Amino acid sequence: MSSRRSIHIAGFSHANPIPVASRVGNFLMSGVVTGRDPHTGAMPPTLEEQCANMFGHVKAIVEAAGGTTDDIIKITVWLRDPTQRQVLNGEWLKMFPDENARPARHTLPGPATGDSLVQCDVTAVFD
Repeated sequence: MSSRRSIHIAGFSHANPIPVASRVGNFLMSGVVTGRDPHTGAMPPTLEEQCANMFGHVKAIVEAAGGTTDDIIKITVWLRDPTQRQVLNGEWLKMFPDENARPARHTLPGPATGDSLVQCDVTAVFD
């Protein structure tokens, strides 16, 4: 019997038949997390709103898996316009204010199609 557990959160899901994340033992890995509004399902027009929603989803995902944002070890971010990194960094600092206890992050150029300006995936390790 597998110890894998699918993670689902209110206000965010994938169109395909996959969970937002999966936990096996003390490891959590997510699929792509976007900045869709958790109440309407619409994609907000601004990067600021999308980043705030995306980090809200990340927090909800790790909490639904039984952890906290302190358990996040790495986030990979795809940013459509890499010159807008300061917007991403603003939300990053809100979630991870302690410079001595931040997860690793890799930020890559994102796809130039669709309405998503930013997206990420998250890896967490729980005690």
